[in-house]
Amino acid sequence: MLAYLKKGDAHQYRVYQAIKKAQVFEKLTAYQPTLCGTFPLGIHLYDSDVDVILNVADFTRFDDMVTSLYGDEKGFTQKRRIIRGQPVTKAAFLIDDVPFDLFGQDQPVTAQYAYLHMMIEHRLLAKDPTMKGNVIKLKKQGYKTESAFCRLLGLQGDPYEQLLIYGKSEGLIETS
Repeated sequence: MLAYLKKGDAHQYRVYQAIKKAQVFEKLTAYQPTLCGTFPLGIHLYDSDVDVILNVADFTRFDDMVTSLYGDEKGFTQKRRIIRGQPVTKAAFLIDDVPFDLFGQDQPVTAQYAYLHMMIEHRLLAKDPTMKGNVIKLKKQGYKTESAFCRLLGLQGDPYEQLLIYGKSEGLIETS
C-alpha cells in the first residue's frame, strides 16, 4: 500500500520508515486509516505532516487507544474539536522526528474533506503536471496545500470549501 513511499525520494523513504515503526495502519485498522495530504501527491516539504484520517464513532475509546499507543511519543497532543458542525478528534506526535497527525471523524474516510481534497488535487495534477512545481513553490512560501491550489485556480474565500465546490463543479469528484 505504501510502496511508493519506499521507492520515493529520501524524505518519502524516511516517512515510510516512520510509518512502519508507528504501525498506524496495523494498530488502527478497525478505523480504516487512510493516508492523505501531501505525501500521496508528491507535493510534500521536508516538514510536512503524515496525515492519517480515520472513521471514528466512539471518540472516547479511540482517544484512549491512541493515548495508550502513542501517548509516550515525543510531542504527543490530543484534542477534540467541532469543525463545520462535526465533532472530530485529533492526535499529533513525532516518530523519529516525523510529524504525524491522526484525524478522526464519524464518517467514512472517503467522505471526509481531507480525502476529497486529495482526490481533487490528484486529478488537477494529472491534468496539468506543471501545477506540481507551482504548488510546492507556494507551500515553501507558507501556503497550506488547499490555499496553494485555490490561489493557482483563482478561487477566493475559504479554501477548504472553495476547493470542494470547484471539484464538484468540474466533475473531479462526485456530488452527493
